[in-house]
Amino acid sequence: QVQLVESGGGLVQAGDSLRLSCAASGRTFSTYSMGWFRQAPGKEREFVAFITWLGGSTYYADSLKGRFTISRDNAKNTLYLQMNSLKPEDTAVYYCASRAKGATDFGSWGQGTQVTVSS
Repeated sequence: QVQLVESGGGLVQAGDSLRLSCAASGRTFSTYSMGWFRQAPGKEREFVAFITWLGGSTYYADSLKGRFTISRDNAKNTLYLQMNSLKPEDTAVYYCASRAKGATDFGSWGQGTQVTVSS
């Protein structure tokens, strides 16, 4: 499995944008599908977005479509999450995770990066 490190979180105002990054170690990043998840205080972790190993397909939580964009640069071993028009309810710790080919679950998770959106 790859090792994952998120970055790019911070404190922003409602309506602002942020881009999160997830740096992966190892030379097999391109063989993993990747996802972003988030967990708000007192709530369960929820799915945000998913991208296949070559980036050919992307999937989003219905409530986030149109505001969030997942992408990846396999040459840089990096996953991204572009977040636009942020709302206070987007406040959460954001995690990236990897899923190996043929696997049914995400085997590696990053430590998370905090995103706080003030109103």
